[in-house]
Amino acid sequence: MSHHQQPVTPLAQAARPGPLRVFAAIFYDIWLIAAIWLLGTMVDTFIRQALSLPAGEGNFLLLQIWFLISPLFFFAWFWTHGGQTLGMRAWRIRVVDENGESIDWPRSVKRYFAAFLSWAPLGMGFLWILFDRDSNSWHDRLSGSYLVMTEKRKKTKG
Repeated sequence: MSHHQQPVTPLAQAARPGPLRVFAAIFYDIWLIAAIWLLGTMVDTFIRQALSLPAGEGNFLLLQIWFLISPLFFFAWFWTHGGQTLGMRAWRIRVVDENGESIDWPRSVKRYFAAFLSWAPLGMGFLWILFDRDSNSWHDRLSGSYLVMTEKRKKTKG
């Protein structure tokens, strides 16, 4: 091997998901986030009724905070515990670090917020995988994380 060649790692050989697969996983996860938001809204409504607060009036700061932080904890927890959200699992996608391991909390938080930059210009940061030599999105690059395909699970008889 010449001094200019990079050693071949399992990550370099891993298949990368295309944009349609990534967007399908996002679509699945959006429904889960919506359910989490509805749960928070239901709790907020019950608390307001228990306190006899008029509907639609008062401070909604706690509910707004719930809307902001619950998706962060959803994604970060799944990414740090196996590297897959439920949508990613359904579409056989896993997020990993440069060693092929699940990402840690700091990297998952960085990835989450960097994804906003990918969404901001009409999703161009996601579509960047079509042009990137390593099929990485902007938030993959910014967070040092990578999306890889997982193998199909073999069905067991019995």
